[in-house]
Amino acid sequence: MQTYLVGGAVRDELLGCPVKERDWVVVGASPRQLLELGYTQVGKDFPVFLHPKTREEYALARTERKKGHGYTGFAVHYDPDVSLEEDLQRRDLTVNAIARSADGKLIDPCGGAADLSARVLRHVSPAFVEDPLRVLRVARFAARYAHLGFSVAPETVALMTEIVEQGELAYLAPERIWVETERALRERDPQVYIEVLQACGALTALLPEVEALFGVPQKAEHHPEVDTGLHLLLVLKQAALLSTPGDAQAPQSGDSQVVFAALMHDLGKGITPADVLPSHRGHETAGLPLVEAVCTRLKTPNAHRELALRVCEYHLHVHRALQLRGKTLLRLLEATGGLRDAERFERFLLACEADSRGRQGLEERAYPQVDYLREARKIAAAVSAGDVLELQPDLQGKAVGSALRAERVRRLDQLRENSSSMASVDKG
Repeated sequence: MQTYLVGGAVRDELLGCPVKERDWVVVGASPRQLLELGYTQVGKDFPVFLHPKTREEYALARTERKKGHGYTGFAVHYDPDVSLEEDLQRRDLTVNAIARSADGKLIDPCGGAADLSARVLRHVSPAFVEDPLRVLRVARFAARYAHLGFSVAPETVALMTEIVEQGELAYLAPERIWVETERALRERDPQVYIEVLQACGALTALLPEVEALFGVPQKAEHHPEVDTGLHLLLVLKQAALLSTPGDAQAPQSGDSQVVFAALMHDLGKGITPADVLPSHRGHETAGLPLVEAVCTRLKTPNAHRELALRVCEYHLHVHRALQLRGKTLLRLLEATGGLRDAERFERFLLACEADSRGRQGLEERAYPQVDYLREARKIAAAVSAGDVLELQPDLQGKAVGSALRAERVRRLDQLRENSSSMASVDKG
């Protein structure tokens, strides 16, 4: 029995990137042997075991043969006679098909190390087309390593296009699509995920509401990039940057709730009637049913869905925040959950700021609206029913609530007056 470190751990070691988890392939062993050594079996379709001490995954070397549609339609063969090279040949990308032996030697039958040096994501074999999930995986890896100069090999894009044209993406479970997409939204360059999906036609198949944004014009005075799809890509990049905690060099760091909300925020512009372009009046409310449709289709978590809906509906209110009267400002805070959940409100603000900064040449433009709304939330939240009753002890029932709102409005109007000299309103 021999064990080899494989896949992502070897790839990231060679790239000098942090290794988050280590996977192993076991050659020359049977399930019974591993069980007798104290390993715990967790795999259903093929034997995967957890090491008794490290709890790292050890999988028996295997081969796969296509027998049906989708990413689960495979006949799996594992046997002590299956070689390491045979196991590596079944993998998706050459950079993921490198192994390291116990003595440190690299086993690289597919040329993965050379592709790492060339910064190319390339399929291992023509069998790549047998698994439609690989379309999303390649796009996600492209998003992860774009900052290192990686791109997808043209011949691999051609195979991804073939998968799309054969209709294989229709056999992917929504949960799997969401898992890959959510992981991509946490990468350093989530916009690359969208670009790669678009390049092979998968964006039309998976997110037609997003594909519809490309080629749709906006007013150049507010959007120098003009094209709504290009604006979206810029917004995604800004959303990742703004929501990255701590080390901005981390390969996975962005907040997927913020980035997903950024992805959804302008869907209404994709259905603007041609005769009114490049104006998009009312695109915020027009986009709400589209956001709902995407979230229902992909079965997104409620937290992602709710934030995306609020950003879609209210991002223009945030851009106009410095002009809002106290009453309107309070309604905005209430509608976006600002008085109930400070963390969710912060995510809301970051997505709106990404929308403002996601414009060609305006990425560093000042956006005082965010700090202004943070202060507004703090001021409104600081007013309690007890404060009102202290001033008007005879109030009861609904009158307390009315007085509480009135006091909050008064203080927010005062904030607006004190801030009247701040930056001008953002449009779009």
